[in-house]
Amino acid sequence: MNTDSALEPAVLVERRGRLGLLTLNRPRTINALSHEMVQLISAALEGWRDNPAIATVAIVGSGDRGLCAGGDVLFLYRDAKENGARGSAAFWADEYRMNLAISRYPKPVVAIQDGIVLGGGVGVSAHGSHRVVTERTRIGFPETTIGFVPDVGATWLLSRAPGNLGIRLALSSESVGAADAILIGLSDAHIPSAHIPRLVSALETEDAATTIALLASEPEPGVLAAQQSWTDAAFAASTVPEILDLLRASRQPDAETLAHTITGKSPIAVTVALEAVRRARALPDLGSALVEEYRVSRHAASSHDFVEGIRAQLVDKDRTPQWHPRRFADIDASAVSAYFAAPPEGDLDLNAPSLEERS
Repeated sequence: MNTDSALEPAVLVERRGRLGLLTLNRPRTINALSHEMVQLISAALEGWRDNPAIATVAIVGSGDRGLCAGGDVLFLYRDAKENGARGSAAFWADEYRMNLAISRYPKPVVAIQDGIVLGGGVGVSAHGSHRVVTERTRIGFPETTIGFVPDVGATWLLSRAPGNLGIRLALSSESVGAADAILIGLSDAHIPSAHIPRLVSALETEDAATTIALLASEPEPGVLAAQQSWTDAAFAASTVPEILDLLRASRQPDAETLAHTITGKSPIAVTVALEAVRRARALPDLGSALVEEYRVSRHAASSHDFVEGIRAQLVDKDRTPQWHPRRFADIDASAVSAYFAAPPEGDLDLNAPSLEERS
């Protein structure tokens, strides 16, 4: 098993029959995405795009904990503190181009969303053409917990979820299981984890859609469908304080718990996330959403709450972030709109070559 040694590639790139197999290979970090991994994935996709010997691409994670726990936020933390987030900007630019490339890929991309799939892990999987969950799947967007905002095309995906379920996930940082991931539109089919090796093996010779259909089964029921009525009502409110008031007034224990959860997140990040998903509803395509997310990410990287959130959760691990502002009611509209302004270097050019291609 890989132990994240420097001798091991961060992404294993293999050809197995008609299958191009990408294995995220940092199991000790639950395959957290680094810039190098984004470059390796992008290069492999480009190399297979016009190769007639490759009929299908599959993306899996090594280890037994999950596909991908998101981006390498400790790198982003150090980069924000020591380098003016310049490395983060380059990482996001190439990551978002990779997300778009996956969504536009001319061959089936089968993403195995087994185990933990968070943040950047959703970006590397949920834009694929065939997204497979298992009974072990926990998928979500934890960004507001660290003072950040869902990215990697998340605003586009969540803005297309039924009702206001997507807004709920963006604000709360909740993770969901297989049935709810399918309901939200982040996934397509459920296959028991014990059958994943059989799926990957079959993809070496068989059609992706046919193979998945043969192995698919109904997942265990989720929780969101039964909670959609009060979720839609509360998250239709104009502001976060109004959403919280409606959740508390609903007299639903789960709604009151959810209000408590959101209250503990970064107020500015939650408020920007609400605005970002609502803006994404009016955008024409994923590319437009990624350009807007790049604006938000660049601004967030220079914010107090981003560095403070990572410090509290992953560096000092005291779980007591000191947010600024501390209250939702203290957030000024101009502070929110600033997140959506073009960064100093200009907007993300999704058609520019990745760093891998330029090197």
